[in-house]
Amino acid sequence: MEQQVKILAVDDRYENLLALNSILASPHYEVIGLQSGEEALRYLLKESADHIAVILMDVQMPGLSGFETVELIKQRKACQDIPIIFLTALSTSIEHVLKGYHVGSIDYLFKPVHPEMLRKKVDAFVNMHLNHQKIKSQSELLQKRTLDLEETNRKLAEAEEKLKQQNVLLENWVEERTSELVDAHQKLLKSQEHFKKMFMLSPSLMAIRRLPDLTYLEINESWKQYTGYGDEIIGTSMDLLRTEQGEPMKCDEVIHNLKVRYETKSKEMRTALMSTEIIDIENESCMLQVAVDITESLRFEAEMARLAQLNLVGEMAAGIAHEIRNPMTTIRGFLQLFRENDGRMQKQYIPIMLEELDRANEIITEYLSLAKNKQSHQHPDQINRIIEMLLPLIQAEAVMSGKHVQYQIMDCPIIQLDDKEIRQLILNMCMNGLEAMSIGGKLRIETYREPEHVVLLIGDEGTGIDEHHLEKLGRPFFTTKDEGTGLGLAICYSIAARHRASIEVQSSPKGTTFYIRFPVLEDGADS
Repeated sequence: MEQQVKILAVDDRYENLLALNSILASPHYEVIGLQSGEEALRYLLKESADHIAVILMDVQMPGLSGFETVELIKQRKACQDIPIIFLTALSTSIEHVLKGYHVGSIDYLFKPVHPEMLRKKVDAFVNMHLNHQKIKSQSELLQKRTLDLEETNRKLAEAEEKLKQQNVLLENWVEERTSELVDAHQKLLKSQEHFKKMFMLSPSLMAIRRLPDLTYLEINESWKQYTGYGDEIIGTSMDLLRTEQGEPMKCDEVIHNLKVRYETKSKEMRTALMSTEIIDIENESCMLQVAVDITESLRFEAEMARLAQLNLVGEMAAGIAHEIRNPMTTIRGFLQLFRENDGRMQKQYIPIMLEELDRANEIITEYLSLAKNKQSHQHPDQINRIIEMLLPLIQAEAVMSGKHVQYQIMDCPIIQLDDKEIRQLILNMCMNGLEAMSIGGKLRIETYREPEHVVLLIGDEGTGIDEHHLEKLGRPFFTTKDEGTGLGLAICYSIAARHRASIEVQSSPKGTTFYIRFPVLEDGADS
């Protein structure tokens, strides 16, 4: 960026500098006022001399005189060509004038100086400076271009020699590439043909649309078959896609397996998994839309879910019928005997009939315990308190069957519990664990605290549960025991659900462990 031309005015009197600045004020150059020879020398040492057009120097100054200052300026090579004009009101003798020219000035003016004359002289030196700078710049540019041209000529000579060598290689390469391109063209034609066949015969709905206006360029047969639209859609930007909520969706984004709905020509709404990719066709950006219609699959899944529910209801009904039929058969036999004996029955049969009725009532009661809407009376309580109440009963049952109970109860916070339901859960799981072990087995009962849960651990040393049976745990009427209704563990899962607790099972040939995690009250306090 060009800097402004500068005029140095050196005078020890400030008012003289103001006068010179007023006379020479111009937008084409800047007047720099300096009040001593020393200050002028410092300025020239610090600033570049290339932009100084002329120096106006006072002769009589304290310290270094104008003559001495100019002699020192001319000794510096960078400043030798700067024009210097002496201005004086005292040293007007011919000896001073000659000395001024001798030390290197180009003019010697007496004060008071005629303003117009001084302005004309300064303007002339400024123009000379600008022309000199322009010539210097053009000379440097010409020299640089000359060097560049010489270098270019040298490189051209080298390039010409290399070009001759390359021409021979290029001819050979062109022949090889021509043969390769012919082969590639044939392969491309085959690839395009294969793509077109794949596109047209694909069972997925496929469409190619131009970006950004999403105009249809091509659709395949599956698209026509599923949507009902044929070639009349080509050239249009009709939008058939909808979100799952039925709203129009944007089609200019790359998506993968997004569940969408589309409207057919017959106004039927169908469901598909949509994927899109950006592709280039003949240097034109396009979008490839691929959709897999899953309408029938969703209907099949819904029907399978309905049949699974019906199957579960059938299994439950069969289980209830099987479990209740046994006591009913016994009671019917005694009643039939009562009728054949003219209304007489031995008293020892009556307790058996009552026992069978109690058994049927127990089965129905346990089945009702599975109901999700069963009322649960929960209140803040300590699970350790309930375990300590049941521990003597569990230990007595273990001693009678030749087994042991190992328990470790840690301090746990208060949680929301239904006392009766938690007793039933603990007893059911502990009795299952004792029954699963042989003589000498050890039953573990532990409680401990996790950041957001109180954990109840019940583990046995039985033979474990087969992996394919684990997913069936908690289902009504499913049991691995020879005797039992299969409702005990199902009731435990139902009780846990009502307490917002989770049950995790870990099983191996060395035993099975249940982890029941109860949520901690937000304002619960540690015991």
